[in-house]
Amino acid sequence: MGHTVRLIAPQLAKPYVKSGKNDAADAEALCEAASRPTMRFVPVKTADQQATLMLATMRDRLVRERTRLASTIRGHVEPGGSPDAAEFGLVAPTSPARVAPLLADVQADATLPQLVRELFAELAAELTQLEARLAVADKRLMGWHRASATSRRLAAVPGIGPITATLLTMKTPDPHAVRSG
Repeated sequence: MGHTVRLIAPQLAKPYVKSGKNDAADAEALCEAASRPTMRFVPVKTADQQATLMLATMRDRLVRERTRLASTIRGHVEPGGSPDAAEFGLVAPTSPARVAPLLADVQADATLPQLVRELFAELAAELTQLEARLAVADKRLMGWHRASATSRRLAAVPGIGPITATLLTMKTPDPHAVRSG
Protein backbone atom coordinates (compact mmCIF):
# COMPACT_ATOMS: atom_id res chain seq x y z
CA MET A 1 0.00 0.00 0.00
CA GLY A 2 3.07 2.25 -0.17
CA HIS A 3 3.56 2.62 3.57
CA THR A 4 6.99 2.60 5.17
CA VAL A 5 7.03 0.47 8.31
CA ARG A 6 8.97 1.90 11.24
CA LEU A 7 9.11 0.40 14.71
CA ILE A 8 9.08 2.48 17.88
CA ALA A 9 10.39 1.02 21.12
CA PRO A 10 7.58 0.88 23.72
CA GLN A 11 9.55 2.91 26.26
CA LEU A 12 9.89 5.74 23.72
CA ALA A 13 6.14 5.86 22.98
CA LYS A 14 4.99 5.53 26.61
CA PRO A 15 5.46 9.24 27.49
CA TYR A 16 2.87 10.11 24.83
CA VAL A 17 0.08 7.96 26.34
CA LYS A 18 -2.49 10.39 27.78
CA SER A 19 -4.98 8.02 29.39
CA GLY A 20 -5.32 4.38 30.44
CA LYS A 21 -3.91 1.51 28.42
CA ASN A 22 -6.20 0.60 25.54
CA ASP A 23 -5.81 0.27 21.78
CA ALA A 24 -7.08 3.77 20.98
CA ALA A 25 -4.76 5.45 23.51
CA ASP A 26 -1.81 3.36 22.28
CA ALA A 27 -2.52 4.25 18.64
CA GLU A 28 -2.76 7.95 19.49
CA ALA A 29 0.51 7.79 21.43
CA LEU A 30 2.26 6.02 18.55
CA CYS A 31 1.03 8.62 16.05
CA GLU A 32 2.20 11.42 18.30
CA ALA A 33 5.59 9.78 18.90
CA ALA A 34 6.10 9.04 15.19
CA SER A 35 5.43 12.68 14.29
CA ARG A 36 8.32 13.91 16.45
CA PRO A 37 11.36 14.84 14.33
CA THR A 38 13.86 13.48 16.87
CA MET A 39 12.12 10.14 17.42
CA ARG A 40 14.44 7.14 17.22
CA PHE A 41 13.11 4.08 15.47
CA VAL A 42 14.05 0.46 16.03
CA PRO A 43 15.56 -1.32 13.02
CA VAL A 44 13.32 -4.07 11.68
CA LYS A 45 14.81 -7.52 12.29
CA THR A 46 14.83 -10.12 9.56
CA ALA A 47 13.30 -13.54 10.12
CA ASP A 48 16.84 -14.99 10.43
CA GLN A 49 17.76 -12.45 13.11
CA GLN A 50 14.59 -13.27 15.03
CA ALA A 51 15.36 -17.00 14.75
CA THR A 52 18.89 -16.57 16.11
CA LEU A 53 17.58 -14.46 18.98
CA MET A 54 15.08 -17.22 19.70
CA LEU A 55 17.98 -19.68 19.88
CA ALA A 56 19.78 -17.41 22.36
CA THR A 57 16.63 -17.09 24.47
CA MET A 58 16.06 -20.85 24.49
CA ARG A 59 19.68 -21.46 25.52
CA ASP A 60 19.30 -18.96 28.36
CA ARG A 61 16.16 -20.72 29.55
CA LEU A 62 17.93 -24.10 29.49
CA VAL A 63 20.83 -22.71 31.53
CA ARG A 64 18.41 -21.27 34.12
CA GLU A 65 16.48 -24.56 34.25
CA ARG A 66 19.70 -26.55 34.74
CA THR A 67 20.72 -24.21 37.58
CA ARG A 68 17.30 -24.60 39.18
CA LEU A 69 17.46 -28.40 38.94
CA ALA A 70 21.01 -28.53 40.35
CA SER A 71 19.89 -26.37 43.28
CA THR A 72 16.93 -28.67 43.86
CA ILE A 73 19.21 -31.72 43.89
CA ARG A 74 21.62 -30.09 46.32
CA GLY A 75 18.69 -28.96 48.48
CA HIS A 76 17.63 -32.57 48.98
CA VAL A 77 20.99 -33.67 50.34
CA GLU A 78 22.21 -30.68 52.36
CA PRO A 79 21.11 -29.93 55.90
CA GLY A 80 18.46 -27.24 55.82
CA GLY A 81 17.50 -27.99 52.22
CA SER A 82 14.58 -30.25 53.05
CA PRO A 83 13.28 -31.67 56.34
CA ASP A 84 14.82 -35.11 55.76
CA ALA A 85 18.08 -33.94 54.17
CA ALA A 86 20.15 -33.98 57.34
CA GLU A 87 19.27 -37.65 57.74
CA PHE A 88 21.13 -38.57 54.53
CA GLY A 89 24.43 -36.99 55.61
CA LEU A 90 25.49 -36.10 52.07
CA VAL A 91 27.21 -32.82 51.22
CA ALA A 92 26.98 -31.25 47.78
CA PRO A 93 29.50 -28.67 46.56
CA THR A 94 27.94 -25.65 44.86
CA SER A 95 29.66 -26.13 41.51
CA PRO A 96 27.35 -27.39 38.72
CA ALA A 97 30.08 -29.82 37.65
CA ARG A 98 29.86 -31.52 41.06
CA VAL A 99 26.19 -32.47 40.81
CA ALA A 100 26.75 -35.54 38.59
CA PRO A 101 29.33 -37.08 41.00
CA LEU A 102 26.92 -36.38 43.86
CA LEU A 103 24.16 -38.25 42.05
CA ALA A 104 26.54 -41.16 41.45
CA ASP A 105 27.38 -41.18 45.19
CA VAL A 106 23.67 -41.30 46.03
CA GLN A 107 23.13 -44.28 43.71
CA ALA A 108 26.13 -46.09 45.22
CA ASP A 109 25.04 -45.50 48.82
CA ALA A 110 23.22 -48.69 49.86
CA THR A 111 22.27 -47.17 53.22
CA LEU A 112 19.79 -44.82 51.56
CA PRO A 113 16.20 -46.00 51.16
CA GLN A 114 15.32 -47.42 47.76
CA LEU A 115 12.72 -44.70 47.18
CA VAL A 116 15.36 -42.00 47.71
CA ARG A 117 17.71 -43.63 45.20
CA GLU A 118 14.84 -43.95 42.67
CA LEU A 119 13.86 -40.30 43.07
CA PHE A 120 17.47 -39.17 42.66
CA ALA A 121 17.71 -41.39 39.58
CA GLU A 122 14.74 -39.49 38.11
CA LEU A 123 16.43 -36.18 38.89
CA ALA A 124 19.65 -37.47 37.31
CA ALA A 125 17.77 -38.48 34.15
CA GLU A 126 16.15 -35.04 33.99
CA LEU A 127 19.56 -33.36 34.43
CA THR A 128 21.08 -35.56 31.71
CA GLN A 129 18.27 -34.64 29.32
CA LEU A 130 18.72 -30.94 30.10
CA GLU A 131 22.48 -31.20 29.53
CA ALA A 132 21.88 -32.88 26.16
CA ARG A 133 19.43 -30.18 25.08
CA LEU A 134 21.87 -27.49 26.21
CA ALA A 135 24.67 -29.16 24.23
CA VAL A 136 22.50 -29.05 21.10
CA ALA A 137 21.75 -25.34 21.66
CA ASP A 138 25.45 -24.63 22.26
CA LYS A 139 26.37 -26.50 19.08
CA ARG A 140 23.89 -24.44 17.06
CA LEU A 141 25.16 -21.24 18.67
CA MET A 142 28.77 -22.17 17.92
CA GLY A 143 27.83 -22.91 14.31
CA TRP A 144 26.29 -19.46 14.07
CA HIS A 145 29.41 -17.98 15.71
CA ARG A 146 31.73 -19.64 13.18
CA ALA A 147 29.61 -18.33 10.30
CA SER A 148 29.61 -14.74 11.58
CA ALA A 149 32.71 -12.64 10.88
CA THR A 150 31.58 -10.03 13.42
CA SER A 151 31.15 -12.62 16.15
CA ARG A 152 34.57 -14.15 15.45
CA ARG A 153 36.17 -10.69 15.52
CA LEU A 154 34.51 -9.92 18.88
CA ALA A 155 35.67 -13.26 20.31
CA ALA A 156 39.26 -12.19 19.62
CA VAL A 157 38.90 -9.50 22.31
CA PRO A 158 40.38 -10.70 25.63
CA GLY A 159 37.61 -11.61 28.08
CA ILE A 160 34.96 -12.18 25.41
CA GLY A 161 34.26 -15.80 24.58
CA PRO A 162 32.28 -17.23 21.70
CA ILE A 163 28.93 -17.24 23.56
CA THR A 164 29.24 -13.60 24.64
CA ALA A 165 30.47 -12.57 21.18
CA THR A 166 27.54 -14.35 19.56
CA LEU A 167 25.00 -12.74 21.89
CA LEU A 168 26.54 -9.29 21.37
CA THR A 169 26.37 -9.75 17.61
CA MET A 170 22.77 -10.95 17.74
CA LYS A 171 21.43 -8.31 20.10
CA THR A 172 23.34 -5.24 18.94
CA PRO A 173 21.65 -3.36 16.13
CA ASP A 174 23.33 -2.88 12.77
CA PRO A 175 25.80 0.01 13.17
CA HIS A 176 25.00 1.18 9.62
CA ALA A 177 21.47 2.02 10.78
CA VAL A 178 22.86 4.77 13.05
CA ARG A 179 23.50 8.13 11.39
CA SER A 180 26.59 9.05 13.40
CA GLY A 181 29.21 7.21 15.47
